[in-house]
Amino acid sequence: MTPQPRSPRPARYGRYAGGPDPLAPPIDLGAALDEIADDVMSGYSPDQALRELLRRGTRGTRGLDDLAGRVQQRRRDLLGRHRLDGTLQEVKQLLDSAVLAERGQLARDIEMDDTDRTFREMVLDNLPESTAAAVSELATYDWASAEARQAYEQIKDLLGREVLEQRFAGMKQALEGATEEDRAAISEMLSDLGDLLEKHARGEDTEADFDQFMSKHGDQFPENPRDVDELIDTLAKRSAAARRMLNSMTPEQRNELMQLSQQAFGSPQLMEQLARVDAGLRALRPGEDWTGSEQFDGDQGLGLGDGTGALQELADLDRLAEQIEQASSGPPLSDLDLEALGRHLGDDAAVSARTLAELERALRESDYLHRGSDGDLRLSPRGMRRLGRSLLQDAAGRLSGRSGSRDTRQAGAAGEQTGSSRAWAFGDTEPWDVTRSLTNATLRTAREGGDPSRGLRLDVADVEIAETEARTQAAVALLVDTSFSMAAEGRWLPMKRTALALHQLLSTRFRGDRLELVQFGRYAQRVDLAELTALPPFREQGTNLHHGLMLATRFFRQHPTMQPVLLVVTDGEPTAHLEPGGESWFDYPPMPRTLQLTVAELDRVVRLGAETTFFRLGDDPGLARFLDAMARRARGRVVAPDLDDLGAAVVGEYMHARSLWDL
Repeated sequence: MTPQPRSPRPARYGRYAGGPDPLAPPIDLGAALDEIADDVMSGYSPDQALRELLRRGTRGTRGLDDLAGRVQQRRRDLLGRHRLDGTLQEVKQLLDSAVLAERGQLARDIEMDDTDRTFREMVLDNLPESTAAAVSELATYDWASAEARQAYEQIKDLLGREVLEQRFAGMKQALEGATEEDRAAISEMLSDLGDLLEKHARGEDTEADFDQFMSKHGDQFPENPRDVDELIDTLAKRSAAARRMLNSMTPEQRNELMQLSQQAFGSPQLMEQLARVDAGLRALRPGEDWTGSEQFDGDQGLGLGDGTGALQELADLDRLAEQIEQASSGPPLSDLDLEALGRHLGDDAAVSARTLAELERALRESDYLHRGSDGDLRLSPRGMRRLGRSLLQDAAGRLSGRSGSRDTRQAGAAGEQTGSSRAWAFGDTEPWDVTRSLTNATLRTAREGGDPSRGLRLDVADVEIAETEARTQAAVALLVDTSFSMAAEGRWLPMKRTALALHQLLSTRFRGDRLELVQFGRYAQRVDLAELTALPPFREQGTNLHHGLMLATRFFRQHPTMQPVLLVVTDGEPTAHLEPGGESWFDYPPMPRTLQLTVAELDRVVRLGAETTFFRLGDDPGLARFLDAMARRARGRVVAPDLDDLGAAVVGEYMHARSLWDL
């Protein structure tokens, strides 16, 4: 008979749950750097900005704040869903079943002596209201009903398994239906454990002692500890949780339970052995929380074992909350217990934490950040270039979309063409090399499997420009207002982004140009890009444009062969000027002498032939009138961009000035 081919098993697909997604893209450090850039330029240190990124998370990855919130929600769920009298309620139900079965047997047994029946009924009728006291009183009762006797024996068996489950997870199930031999083995284990703990406390135990203990009783410890310290750590956490569970009960519940525990397996010696073990663990691990308590207010009863597990989980959640809080403020995320996080919050939480930890490690080890001489984390030159490139791309995109904006990419350039070409980049004003551009498009189309004879689609990457021998060089002074109002009105960050974008443009596309960054508040001073990027918001008042123009004039005179370009970003009229002795004089509203000195310094800049543009931020009518007058005097321009458009406006004005010289 020809065997029939097996039908293929249907494929089943589901979410990958084995840890980090093996198909996930690698960590994009550049994108992460972009995400912390705004915080850095707002005045945060890179360390603080990195912490903020880890707190809020990245696209597709939960942050530490979210994980902390889920930890607290899990904690609230545990406390709000459960109560701790589950074992007491279960014992009461078994006791009620035993008494009911016994009464039924007494009523049915017509052969029983009436005196005996009356005595038994009297015992049952006068049982104490306390469940523990009733169980204790019935310890010597001679049950007439086999069903009742079995229910009562279940109480002792349940109590024995529950009190062991409190200290040794898994005992309740392992000892279900246990024989006397099983109980004797437990008793022997507790005795040997007590001996081992006391020997360890005296410093007299050896590795052989631990190996001998595990060889004899190892099947009762599924955690499989590797040495005596791991064994003690595991047991101490559980024992401390059991103590906290008792502390969390009402005094009545606690008293009931302590009395009932004496009936565990019908052997008071069990509690004595457990007390010895608990005392040994507490002495060896005093750092565990042995005195805490929790407020449970739910309606689902927990037995002793499950209640201890809940207290242990609460302790784990508290440790996780502490680790997350510490990770948010300093220590590395690698200290987070990912196993515990996944166990209590799910694999997705552990994956998010692992991703954040890898991102943190990669950023700290990357060359985007470096440690300064003072030990603080700072943006490296490569990191600054990466941010500048990103901001310049954003400015270029906004520039191309600005309504009424000029096309600054004029055809034509200064000087004669050299015959060589290079790839086009934003900011280039040279004409295209059409032949090379079409050749590039043809080769690319063929590589991609297309047919060039059926037509070409030109891509930006195909374009090459013709290089020229000479190009006009510029000395660009960017004056940025750093008065208090810039920070108070949310203009601090756009100002820094603008400076970084312009610096990137000059350092990559117009390397012959020179850029001077000048910040002016109560005083003015030249700053390099790293200083400006890290500059925190100032709280002192004063807009000393006079001093800023003085520094611009000095810069232009240091580069007499270059075309001067003055770009001023401000949100207020001048309220300060520099006195001959070097002191800054501040007054508001602006005093005539401040305006007079500022205008006089502008005239010096104009005499040097500077192309001048003022960028007005805000809608102050007094500032608008002042800057309009200054622009007319300098034969310059006033631009009033939106904050988000400031970078594009400054870059556009610079490019416009360059295009005028090249024509």
